[in-house]
Amino acid sequence: MPPPPPLRRVPVQRRSAERLARILDACAHLIEEAGYERLSTREVAVRAGVPIGSVHRFFSGKRALAAALAHRNLDRYAERVAARLAQRPDLDAHGAVDAVLDAYIAMRSTEPGFALVDFGVPAAPRDAAPDAPPDRNGDRDGNADRDGDEHGVNHLVAERIRGLLGGYLHHPSGEVLRRKVLVAVEATDALLRLAFRAGPPGDPELIDEPRALLHAYLAPVLRG
Repeated sequence: MPPPPPLRRVPVQRRSAERLARILDACAHLIEEAGYERLSTREVAVRAGVPIGSVHRFFSGKRALAAALAHRNLDRYAERVAARLAQRPDLDAHGAVDAVLDAYIAMRSTEPGFALVDFGVPAAPRDAAPDAPPDRNGDRDGNADRDGDEHGVNHLVAERIRGLLGGYLHHPSGEVLRRKVLVAVEATDALLRLAFRAGPPGDPELIDEPRALLHAYLAPVLRG
């Protein structure tokens, strides 16, 4: 399970929870409009219609704010996958894999800011010029990166997917399945970045490549 979001204070009342949701919604829309590097907590407060102190009450800064958005994205993604699987109890391994991939592709089109902050905070490369404008992927040189260990983010995603697919297909958990799902997530992540490099809706032929990879590499393990 992913760690709790980086909140200074966890809301306990509904009003505080609703305010936090508005702050994260505002963060997502501003990232969608201007990119992560131009994000500011002050602009988030204005867009959310809350005092700047309310943002700082929850978050130490914009990186913590974006990290909480990434955490929410992962929760929403897992909920989408679970809902798709619940609607189709008759899916085989290939169909279940499709549900995992299709939920991610759908979020690229429907969730504000998801293309820039999916499950991890973007970070500019070390050699980026400090005054260069960010590109569509949130980086100054066009290379997507994440704060901290990008592979650590993919470990969290892989664990969520492993639990969803393993439970749906009644596959016993084990190191083989853990390793296979992690490799599949790493490879699919790289291929989807390539497919969406020019922005939504993505190159459909390139999107088909990770689907073929998942069918050939992961589905046979899940059937076993």
